[in-house]
Amino acid sequence: MGEKPERKRRPFWQELPLLLVVALVLTVLVKTFLVQVFSIPSDSMQNTLQPGDRVAVDKLTPWFGAEPERGEVVVFRDPSDWLAGQPTSRPNVVQDVLSQIGLMPSADARNLIKRVIGIGGDTVECRRGGPVTVNGKALQEPYLYPGNTPCDDKPFGPLKVPAHTIWVMGDHRQDSLDSRWHMDDPKTHGFVPVDDVVGRAVAVVWPVGRWATLPVPKTFDQPGIGDQRPAA
Repeated sequence: MGEKPERKRRPFWQELPLLLVVALVLTVLVKTFLVQVFSIPSDSMQNTLQPGDRVAVDKLTPWFGAEPERGEVVVFRDPSDWLAGQPTSRPNVVQDVLSQIGLMPSADARNLIKRVIGIGGDTVECRRGGPVTVNGKALQEPYLYPGNTPCDDKPFGPLKVPAHTIWVMGDHRQDSLDSRWHMDDPKTHGFVPVDDVVGRAVAVVWPVGRWATLPVPKTFDQPGIGDQRPAA
């Protein structure tokens, strides 16, 4: 009986286009469903995040129905022209291609990044000269920008956070047009719909010297803060 002839392997240069297509498809899938890198455009989250930082955002968890939690840093789509009047940069061709496959943040995306302070069912408040409180529990906020007050520039509350929305604030409290500055908006009243949340920022990935994770601060785990359960 004759031996089966050995299958001739293709030269690498012939396989390269297929490998590139597979890599491109995998990259797009990761960007769409798992993790995407976003660029920090402003000072509003200093010193936790600096302008120009790249953060990795977990986009997978929301697919399983999980909603944002207190203390998380989240990226969300502009819910009601919060970015009106703010310029966006014009990407060149290379930037546009790289952003489409997830290797570079989109230069013209209308996204914001803030810290979740209250979730659906919470009561949030901050009086001039006092701390931010959630369900009557005062937050200790070591992440605040040095010299900032919790809310002296824009006190608020008490406010009940509607179901399936979040109340967000920047860490650079006196340089953040966050939920407090949109309380008069007839559409959102300052609350961000959970459906507009892209995902949770989990780590600073660039520049290399600023690599760090973004954990939930311990103040959001204090006893009693979650006694008032989120509204259904």
